[in-house]
Amino acid sequence: MNTVTGTAVGGARPQADERISGARLRAIFVGSAGNLVEWFDFYCYAAFALYFASSFFPAQDPTAQMMSTAGIFALGFFVRPLGGILFGHLGDRHGRKVALMASVLLMCVGSLLIACAPTYATAGILSPCILLLARLLQGLSLGGEYGASATYLSEMADSKRRGFYASFQYVTLIGGQLLALLLLLALQHFFLDDQQLREWGWRIPFVIGALLALVALLMRHDMPETQSFESARKKAKPMGGLKQLAQHPKEVLLVVGLTMGGTLAFYVYTVYMQKFLRLSVGLTDAQTTAVSAASLLFAMCLQPLYGALSDRIGRRPLLVGFALLGTIFTVPLLTAIRNASGPWEAFALIACAWIIVSGYTSINALVKAEMFPASIRATGVGVPYAFAVSIFGGTAEYLGLWFKSIGMESGFYWYVTAVIACTLVVCWFMRDTAASSKIDEEARSH
Repeated sequence: MNTVTGTAVGGARPQADERISGARLRAIFVGSAGNLVEWFDFYCYAAFALYFASSFFPAQDPTAQMMSTAGIFALGFFVRPLGGILFGHLGDRHGRKVALMASVLLMCVGSLLIACAPTYATAGILSPCILLLARLLQGLSLGGEYGASATYLSEMADSKRRGFYASFQYVTLIGGQLLALLLLLALQHFFLDDQQLREWGWRIPFVIGALLALVALLMRHDMPETQSFESARKKAKPMGGLKQLAQHPKEVLLVVGLTMGGTLAFYVYTVYMQKFLRLSVGLTDAQTTAVSAASLLFAMCLQPLYGALSDRIGRRPLLVGFALLGTIFTVPLLTAIRNASGPWEAFALIACAWIIVSGYTSINALVKAEMFPASIRATGVGVPYAFAVSIFGGTAEYLGLWFKSIGMESGFYWYVTAVIACTLVVCWFMRDTAASSKIDEEARSH
């Protein structure tokens, strides 16, 4: 099997070094591109929910319809731990490449189901059931994608620039959502009117997503396997599985503690923010999409900058900075956004939030990968992350809308603050994984 080392090759000729570096960069590009497609497929649901909610649920007030679609969005997250277990097992037992190919194929199936799903007027209760099934399949897919892609990118990157290269997981993750919003903008302004989008136009992104997933599958077929996995497999020790994961309880708890505040903040300023701008701030559909897209573009540009900074100063300072500033400024920022006088002010405030949140998003996957040995890395990153994101990330939109529905919207701001404060405690006392990376320890022992 074709492999590329994840560490620098000392003493190699310059030409050989260039070949290794080129192969590494190609592998990181392919892994990142596939990740972008997966998250594009997943986020099309959130981006187009304003248009297809009435197709799957009986006529209600807009907030109730959004809560119904948000509920299914949350249920898609609850199966992500199963995806983390399944694809973590595949990644640790059979290779990172196998897990990444399987996850993108499953995402393709989920997108096709949504694209072809009948409306409530046509099929009754069967309609939202098909929507739910599709989201469950996509949730399983992403439950495995996060751990597998984080492991793959972290193992492929060289130690001196691992933070920079690994940050492209969130560049492409955010890029997937940005691409979904740009597609929505294009359809809104150039191709379809509002009625056409609500009647049938919302199906277009899911068809495109399924086709892109097939392209990503072909790209991933030619990916090289990582040297870290190949070296671990040659040792003939048990690889993957919950039994082996149970031997790392401290690391599991650290992943959960880091993820709970970070994932909640991420979903507040991505998925929930689109509904918040429309229903609470009062922006139009077009303004909401434009502000969301501009904010995501800004966030995407921050990720490699923060990742490169972590290579110089370590991972822990960025994590502590995120959690400390997030604890202090979440309530003031969300309150200010709620009272924003227009789209430009809303964008500026959300950009300030991203300056804080990027301290987590840019390096969180790498930090988790650096905690675990190669034999359990995909499972160790994916499973506890998936549990935490299903509880705190997947419910963010639903809880935000619920607080609004009972007239206590500011209560949601304090809930977010409290969860980030818990992550602050974890970040404050953890070791800096840049200085104690399991990936580097294993590379030195090979």
